[in-house]
Order: sequence, then C-alpha cells, then structure tokens
Amino acid sequence: MATETVAKPRSSVRVGVQKFGTFLSGMIMPNIGAFIAWGIITAFFIPAGFTPNTDLAKLVGPMITYLLPLLIGYTGGRMVYGVRGGVVGAAATMGVIVGTDIPMFIGAMIMGPLTAWIMKKIESLWENKVKPGFEMLIDNFTAGIVAAVMAIFGMLVIGPVVKAFSNGASAVVEFLVNNGLLPFTSVFIEPAKVLFLNNAVNHGILTPLGTEQALAQGKSILFLLEANPGPGVGILLAYMIFGKGMAKASAPGAALIQFVGGIHEIYFPFVLMKPIIILAAIGGGMTGIFTLVLTGAGLRSPAAPGSIIAVFAATPADSFLGVALSVLLAATVSFLIASVILKASKDVEGDELGAATTRMEAMKGKKSSVSSALAGAGAGGVAVLAGPVKNIVFACDAGMGSSAMGASVLRNKIKAAGYPDVKVTNSAIANLSDTYDVVITHQDLTERAKPATSSAVHVSVDNFMNSPKYDEIVELVKSSNAPADASGAVAGGAVAGAGTAAAAETEAGPSGILVADSVVLSGTATTRDAAIDEAGRLLLDRGAVDAGYLDAMHEREESVSTYMGSFLAIPHGTNAAKDHIMKSAVSVVRYPNGIDWNGKEVKFVVGVAGINNEHLQILSSIAKVFTNKAQVAQLEAATTVDEVLDLFGRVNS
Repeated sequence: MATETVAKPRSSVRVGVQKFGTFLSGMIMPNIGAFIAWGIITAFFIPAGFTPNTDLAKLVGPMITYLLPLLIGYTGGRMVYGVRGGVVGAAATMGVIVGTDIPMFIGAMIMGPLTAWIMKKIESLWENKVKPGFEMLIDNFTAGIVAAVMAIFGMLVIGPVVKAFSNGASAVVEFLVNNGLLPFTSVFIEPAKVLFLNNAVNHGILTPLGTEQALAQGKSILFLLEANPGPGVGILLAYMIFGKGMAKASAPGAALIQFVGGIHEIYFPFVLMKPIIILAAIGGGMTGIFTLVLTGAGLRSPAAPGSIIAVFAATPADSFLGVALSVLLAATVSFLIASVILKASKDVEGDELGAATTRMEAMKGKKSSVSSALAGAGAGGVAVLAGPVKNIVFACDAGMGSSAMGASVLRNKIKAAGYPDVKVTNSAIANLSDTYDVVITHQDLTERAKPATSSAVHVSVDNFMNSPKYDEIVELVKSSNAPADASGAVAGGAVAGAGTAAAAETEAGPSGILVADSVVLSGTATTRDAAIDEAGRLLLDRGAVDAGYLDAMHEREESVSTYMGSFLAIPHGTNAAKDHIMKSAVSVVRYPNGIDWNGKEVKFVVGVAGINNEHLQILSSIAKVFTNKAQVAQLEAATTVDEVLDLFGRVNS
C-alpha cells in the first residue's frame, strides 16, 4: 500500500548515463570533506594564502597527490566488493599515482572499482570450494596478488593513458577559455542538470580537471560551471513574482533551499513543467561563466553542495568579487528570461506544478496509494508491506541533495503524526540495500532504485517542497502501524478471516466489507467499461454507493488506468466522489477467459468503495493475495465463493 509509482519511460542510454554519474558521485561525495580540508589548508598556508606558513604548506602536495586519490580508489573498490575491495582498490591506485606526476583522480576512479571487480570475479571461481581452515590464507594471498598486479598495470598502462587524457582535456578547456567559448558549455551543462545527469558531468569531468587546475594555479573556474546557484535561484525568483498556483506558493521556500542549502534539484520540477524555461538556465549559466572568464575568478576546491555558503567558503581572496558577480549576474539574466517566458505564457489559469498536484489528488487521491503496492518494485513483481513501516529512505543521485530535504520534511510530518520511532533517512541510489520498507525517489529516478530495493514499496515524487505524496505516506504509516483491535481483527487489514460464506459476511473485515453476494466467479462482461459496470453494480446493490459513484469509476479509469498487473484491475471512483459512498465495500468479479483492459489481460476486477480511508486497508488485503502467485492460482481455480472468501480471510488472519 503506497503512492502510485509510475515513472516516465526513459531511454536506456539516459539511464545508463545516470547510473554512471551516480557511480562516479558515489566515489567522490563521501570524500568531499577531505577535498575541503585540502582546500582550507591550501587557502591559508601556501605562499599566496591568507596566513602563509612554510611548514604547514607541506601538507598540500601529499594530500592531493596521495591522500585524495587513495581515498577515491578505496571508496570505489568498497562500492564494488566491500572493505576487501576497498583495500585492493587503494593499493592498485598507488600504481597510477607513482606512474604520473599529476593528481590521479581519474586514475583512482578507474583502478579502485576495476581492481575490486577483478578480485570479485576471481574469487567467485572457487567460492564454497575451499577446504575449512584455508579460507583466510587463500583470501589474503588472492587480494595481495591482485593488488600487486593491478598496481603494476596501473603504473605502466593506466597512468600514462589517464595523463594523456587529462592533458588533452586540459588543452580543450584552455582552448575554450582562450577563444571565449567556455560559456557555451552551459548549453550542455544546464539541460544535463535538469535531466539528473549532473553528477556525471560534475564529478566525472569537472571536479577531477578542476582539482588539477587548482593545484597548478591555486583556483579553477571549472568548479563553478555546474555548481553556480545563480541560474536556479533566478528561475525560482521569477516564479515567485510571475508564477501561479502551487508553483508561486512553493517558489520562495524552494529558492531558500536551493540558494542557501545548495539543493539544486529543488528547481528542476519548475523547469520540467515548462521545458522552455531551460533557456533561462542556459542564459544564466552562460552569463555566470562569462563573468568568471572576464574576472579570472574561480574556486580553490569543489563547492558541494552548491550552496552560496559553500561557494564563498571555497573562494580564494582574489576571486570574491568575480564569484559574487558571477552568481548575481547569472541569477539576474536567468530571472529576466524566465520572467518573459512566464508573462508570455498562454496558460493563464495556472502553472502545471499546481495543476498537476490538483490533478493527482483528484485523479488518484488516497486510493492511488495502493497502486505501487500492486504495480510493485521490479519487473514482474509486486511489493507489499509485510508488516509495520519502520524504515523509510529518500534516495537521489548523491544522497545529499533532494533526498536530504525530502527526508527532513517527511520526518517532521511523521513525528507530528505521533510515530517518532519510524526512521526516515536519505541515501545515494548506489548505496541502497534491500532493507527498507518504503523508498522515495524523484519520478525520473525510480526505475534505478527498484532493482536494489525490490521488496520495498516505491513512491515517486515530482515536487520536493509539498508533494501530496508525503501526506499519503503518513497515512500509510498510520494504517500499517496501527495495533490490533479488541475483536482480534488487524486494524490495517480489510479482512480478518472466514471459512464459510456466513462467517465471511460477519468476519471478513470491518462491517463485512467483502460478503458472498459481492463475489461473482464468472463475470458476463466482455469489455473494460462493461466490467467496471458489473463490479460497480455489485456495490450499488449492497447499498454501499449510489449511481453517481459508477460514473466516477469510469471517470477515474479515463484519467489513470487502474490495471495493476497479475491479471488484476481495481476500478474505483475519484477522490471527489466520496460523497457518493454510503459504506465501505468491495466486490470481486472473476473473468476466466480474461478481458482486454487497455491492452492488458484482466481476469479479476475488484470494485472498491471506502469511507475514511478504509479503502486503503481493503486494498492492502487484496495486495497480499495478488503478490503471491500460488494464491492467484488458487483464485483462478476456485469453484465456490467460499474458497474466495476463505483465501482473503486467511491472508489477513
């Protein structure tokens, strides 16, 4: 039982680039603190620093030459094969460090995970085949041999190749700067950010090259190409003044979070709902870069997250004016372009952010909270809560942007609802494990989170500020964590158990939600709409709904399909149709030969009507049945209504 999690179809190329960017980010982000430490020492103690000190300045070279690449190599290896992978990854990274005379960040990104992967594959050859007592001996010698060989390989082969690549990339950057072309990189960087490819660009290319440049020159313009908060805050300021609906209301808070908190993802939905606004981001980005080029300004270390505080903390003494102008002018140009676009927009009734939220509440409502539990997490599977919600995670590319903000918002909501023991955390997608009850991601990232957390309920959001999904998750926590009532029925379930039709009518859930008269083993409908009518009439005949609810069921189906997978559809009314519900009820109609449901085969149609969110409990019960292939087979083979009622009763007893 959770919020609908249908993510937009995306190309495999885009997903691949996102995964690559996430992996690179996973090696860099945990070590940002070390980068900042190096930047602080550099800023204060080198000859051109704030407080020059010859002795303390001796830390600068070893840190960037040895410490930072070794940390990256260790982190990359650990991501692939745990601590042992980290150890061999760091050892192999030493080879590329010694084999060149430039900081080996890119070499470390290659050698760390590559060496760990090779050792993992080698050890899989004799997994579970080693005699007891020899495991440690073989493991240690394998690690030592692989590390030694890869260190030599890194020194003789990878190091020179990476150095050639770095020299070439530096030459390209120098060419762009010398010919005034660097601002045009915004044409690629700004759209890449909005499409969640920013980690591949920033941590895969700009941070390694910028660090090398900073070592030689004391600062680098490359650190601010992607991290400049100006373009994003300019767009949000335009929405504050010229936006409408929820976008206008959300923009002030989003601007504060983006500019001060450094969470750039917060403004992405404002661009995605009106794609032409990307021109404002591009224009602002180009202006910011052009200003940096003119003033010769740059940062001495990465600004992560891209907060104005982090930006100024990484700014050397001679670049404060240039950096400040870069951010200010980028925001100004972005604001002006976005303002013109918003004022010229024809959709004067309101922007898509507010309208989309309203449509989601009207079309999906609380009922949609079951969709992902039935649609599932993972191909062909269905994810359903097996017990109370105890562990919720927000996941994003780097694990420190939108996920941190979203986790904070939801954590406060859940605590306010009286469930302080429910743990709400944030994580990078690359670091997810299948230990969570609920996983929340941006809708463009959901498909990447599912494989690592296949047993969790997945929730997709497109608005990090005040998504209605947060309230639905709170309702999910309330229903799943509710204690058993005095009669012995589970409060979060719709069915408490039954063995016969008579017993089912009195015990199958609150107030007999599923009764024998509402179960049909051989439906007569042959089309989707006729099946909705058949299921709806069973609810109508019980006095659970009036005729208007049947119309709302068709209205709901036209807006968002209720096909759930596993041969199941659950037609129900819109959220606005609750006035047409007299009491909670469920109807079940089986179609042995199947019917076409928007191109999908459906054999079970479950009509649902719920008061006071009881429908969430009802659908939780249905989900428990349809996530089990054996139980679905029993439903298909059932010859009596009693068998159906008994099955629904047993899974909730």
